[in-house]
Amino acid sequence: MPQRHLFIAAYDVSDAQRLRDALKVLKGYASGRQKSVFECFLTPAERRALLKEIADVLDAVEDRFMLLRLEPRGKVRVRGKGVKPIDPPWFYVG
Repeated sequence: MPQRHLFIAAYDVSDAQRLRDALKVLKGYASGRQKSVFECFLTPAERRALLKEIADVLDAVEDRFMLLRLEPRGKVRVRGKGVKPIDPPWFYVG
């Protein structure tokens, strides 16, 4: 089984339709995201497929895309203070 590596994918797309298409492509590969930055665990074949799909969607002159492999031995640094979510005692489903 091929080993997966952690990548960060980010884009800056100027056209609304291409933006929707890029979002759809990246959602298919991402395990998490925040706005236009995605966390993806990819095999080499998935990486190639993602790059091909995103190249078919984006305009090479107007749009930007970055796929960055993160070093697994790197030190993790965080900023801010995490707050654990609290579920209310009841939910309304209507």
